[in-house]
Amino acid sequence: MSTDASYPPGPDGLPVVGNTVELSRDVLAFFETLREEYGPVASYEVFGTDSCMVAHPDAVQRVLLDEHEAFEKGEVLTRNLADAMGEGLFVTGGDQWQNQRTQVQPAFYRDRLNTYVPEMRATAEETVGEWRVGDVVDVNDRMTETTMDVLGRTLFGVDVTENPVVSAASDAILARFDTSRFWSFLPDRLPTPTNRRYRRRLDELRAFVDDLVRQRRDQQPGDRGEDLLSLLAGFVEAGELTREELRDNMVTFLFAGHETTALGLTYALLCLARRPDEQARLRAEVDAVCEGPVTVGDLPDLERLDTAVDEALRLYPPVYMFFREATQNVTLRGYEIPAGTTLVLPPWAVHRDPAWWDDPGTFRPDRFAGDADRPEYAYFPFGGGPRHCIGMRFARMEMKTVLATVLREFAFDLVSDPEPPLIASTNLKPGESIEIELRERDPTDR
Repeated sequence: MSTDASYPPGPDGLPVVGNTVELSRDVLAFFETLREEYGPVASYEVFGTDSCMVAHPDAVQRVLLDEHEAFEKGEVLTRNLADAMGEGLFVTGGDQWQNQRTQVQPAFYRDRLNTYVPEMRATAEETVGEWRVGDVVDVNDRMTETTMDVLGRTLFGVDVTENPVVSAASDAILARFDTSRFWSFLPDRLPTPTNRRYRRRLDELRAFVDDLVRQRRDQQPGDRGEDLLSLLAGFVEAGELTREELRDNMVTFLFAGHETTALGLTYALLCLARRPDEQARLRAEVDAVCEGPVTVGDLPDLERLDTAVDEALRLYPPVYMFFREATQNVTLRGYEIPAGTTLVLPPWAVHRDPAWWDDPGTFRPDRFAGDADRPEYAYFPFGGGPRHCIGMRFARMEMKTVLATVLREFAFDLVSDPEPPLIASTNLKPGESIEIELRERDPTDR
């Protein structure tokens, strides 16, 4: 590691492995400890790779927005996710990324998103329709099934829930990148049992996606829908997108598009189950705004529900860290960052920093009501700048639609650990089941 006095401070590491052991013990605590002991810009090392945590909102804004051209996704991210997402939007950079972003963007325009809400609601109603008072529901399992169904219906125009290949690949990816396991930091080319299963499941997922693409391309253009798969199939036929780019983008959206939203819903329900008073407030708002099942026109008026979603994503950001690599020497918060340094921007550490958030460990949706005196990038669950999550609006609309549907029908209590262990893998996942028990709504709150 550099010994330059202006290089960010950080803990000493072991020979060869650096700080990998500390990181693998608890990556979330590791970042919080770095912030508390060394400040919001701090250095560490992983197997010889110089890394720097960037956890100050002003510095995060510079990296993601103001000077984004001086940073790229970086070798750490592309090396780890190239097998899964190859030439997809999440991994690529430069002109290739810009071309793909331009082509995919129409599927996420507001007018198009509004047409997805009926399918989101219908899927949520089917989920809730299977529930009964007294049932104990495994929230993450149910929300994962729901968001996968929504994704299949809206973006792919097919039912993807009947084939277990997606969930099997998701489990394999989770195991491969579980940071609590030391071997997750080892190269994926090593033939460990986890790596072998990871590659096998990825091959099965690619074959599944290739089959979806083949079926869609066999249809006449006039017989296709207006979903993302049809849109991209047209670009392939026009020579504006390669078959590999199409496949890798479908894998990206299948995996990232359902799991992050499912986790957001899981943590929102966890937070609300711990706060029956907040449940009651949200239920009253849903009743006041929605004359029947929630519609696209209702969503903007569900303002308190908006703040509850914001607060759940603050406490439990599904994407708990973003990666960038400096392409040139830069200065952040007075420290010199050499070109080639891996930058880690952890929403987890920023979202729970008492410098920006009063009582940061407490679920308080009201903190998002009105204008707050805090930097914009003290909150960035969807990233920021030109490469912010393209599915941000889609995810928020889906979360509000599903939560409103649940709240209309049930009250619920938490019956599992109120502070469940967390697994920091590709996303932030609960380490054990989060379970709620359904009960009847109080008749007086209707």
